[in-house]
Amino acid sequence: MSTSPANADPEGALMPGPYSAEVTRRPRAPRRARVSDVREIALSMPGTKVVEGGQGVYQVAGRSFIFFRSRRPDAFDPETGERYDDVIVFWVADEGAKREILSEEGTPFFTTPHFDGHPSVLLRGSRIGELDRDQLAETVYDAWLARASKTAARKWLAERGLS
Repeated sequence: MSTSPANADPEGALMPGPYSAEVTRRPRAPRRARVSDVREIALSMPGTKVVEGGQGVYQVAGRSFIFFRSRRPDAFDPETGERYDDVIVFWVADEGAKREILSEEGTPFFTTPHFDGHPSVLLRGSRIGELDRDQLAETVYDAWLARASKTAARKWLAERGLS
């Protein structure tokens, strides 16, 4: 079965289904993540509050789980020495989780000596598009779970059948 231009999908071609009259869509590639997705996903988590001022801090139960950093001497371009002004900090469960994330080949996450011993990973806003939105969402969820109360975390996981 061929598809006519009128049936063309702008992001994926239409394909014949198992029955001659059925047409199914080819799965779309995941959308690349954007910095604005951090705010949207973080605010979707129960009990999240935004501490305004600066570039934004997201908290649950009074504990930060994501924050946007201003220029700091520990995060800089190794070639130019220019300080990064787009660093986002995500909490992780522990140092083991941090090592695992940082050991993934091609990951845009990094750390600096300032964060040695701190359960967090850093991501430049300019590199966020190297993640798809689902990968970013998982990072935000994990950050929230690392800082939420055990009761809130259990409830959130149970609601998704993940406990």
